[in-house]
This record gives sequence, structure tokens and C-alpha cells, in this order.
Amino acid sequence: MPLTAQRFSLIDIPAVQQDLLDSYDNCPVDEYMGNGTRYKRFSQYRMSHTESAGWSFELLPHRDYTAYKKFNKVGGGIRREYLPIEADFTPIIRAGAEGFPLDTADDWQINVHQNRTRATGAKPGPLTPEGVHHDGHEFVMIAVLRRNNVAGGLTRLWQPGAAEPFWDGTLEAGQAVLLDDRAIAHDVTDVLSADGGPGHRDIVIVAFSRWSEKWYGDEHDESALEDGPEPSAN
Repeated sequence: MPLTAQRFSLIDIPAVQQDLLDSYDNCPVDEYMGNGTRYKRFSQYRMSHTESAGWSFELLPHRDYTAYKKFNKVGGGIRREYLPIEADFTPIIRAGAEGFPLDTADDWQINVHQNRTRATGAKPGPLTPEGVHHDGHEFVMIAVLRRNNVAGGLTRLWQPGAAEPFWDGTLEAGQAVLLDDRAIAHDVTDVLSADGGPGHRDIVIVAFSRWSEKWYGDEHDESALEDGPEPSAN
């Protein structure tokens, strides 16, 4: 379904195969975000549409990830080195592209983040250490593939500057939220252990930018790195 008047929607993602779930076991720890509870891989693509084939994907040469401090005060303004994604998320990405739906007259550059967040009874897993935020892209999809022995992880959507979210809900495995990232902000509460033992939440985040506004290449990196990291960045 298209985005609602509040500029978001919920969709069901295609059935997830076991090999895709297993690929999360090979994600290394994220040294920049999550206080040792986040595990991550990252890749970037150019996405194009034709009437005959629908959406197709060109894997772009692997680069460090750079984001702007104005969108991420924890991880922005620095180069973040991640290993590339090895799994195939394109069926899920296509479902998101069709769900918005994206303008098929334009090519799109997408950042794909494969994230696992772990939690124990003694250590919760922060999902958005940057707080309530926009990612800085035109559209964003957050898809949950698995919730294993976890509680928490409440997704919250905010009008800019609001004191309270206008929507909140728990995304279950097999669900995704589609966001107009320029219209609304979002955050997610910490992942908690459901029973005191280890648990984890596996997601993929896809950020969509028109190719003319791409978050890729030397020009983008120089712009994002221009002011250097915030003092709080780790």
C-alpha cells in the first residue's frame, strides 16, 4: 500500500529463506555504534527500473560509510569501515520500492545495512543511540527478519519537533515500516532479553536516494566529513 497521509506505511516482506537468516551469524561487531551489541555489514547499489524487468540492482564498488553529523551525532562525520553484505536482500528491497511506490522514471542509489542487535539480561541492545532522528535520505525502509528471545524494540514515529510520537508499534518478524524520511523522524527503543538469557533482533535497513542526490562517491564523502566528528562520537 502507498504511504498514508502521515507519510508511512507497514508492509509484509517476502518469505525469508534460511540462508538469509543464517547470514546474520557472520556479521562482525560494529565498532562505531551499539556499545558492542550491534553486528553489521553494509553495501551500496544503483537501482533502475524497466517495464520488462521491474527493479534491477547494480552493486557499487565497496566504500566506507559516511553520514552527516546533522543526522547522526554519534556516527556522523567519520568514516565507518564495514565488510560488504554477502546475502541477497533484493526481494525485500523490491517489496519496499513497490510499496512506497518509488518513482520509476529515476534511478535510485540505496544504502543497505544488515544489522543484528544482541541483548542479555545484564546488557540491553541500543537500536538508535543517535536518538530521534532523520536518516537524511528521501525514503527509508526498516524490515525485521527475526526476533529471537527479545522484548522491547518499539518503533516510534515523530512529527519534527514533537514532544511525543504520533505512532508506535512493535515490528514483528516478516514486517517492515516504510518512511518518508524528510517528513517524519523515527527512533526505536532498546532491545531487551525476553527471559534474561541471550537474544537478538535481525533487521535490514534500506535508505533510498535519487541518483542525482546519491550518498556515494568522493564528493559525498568529502561533504559528510567536512566538519569532522562530534566530540561524543565513538
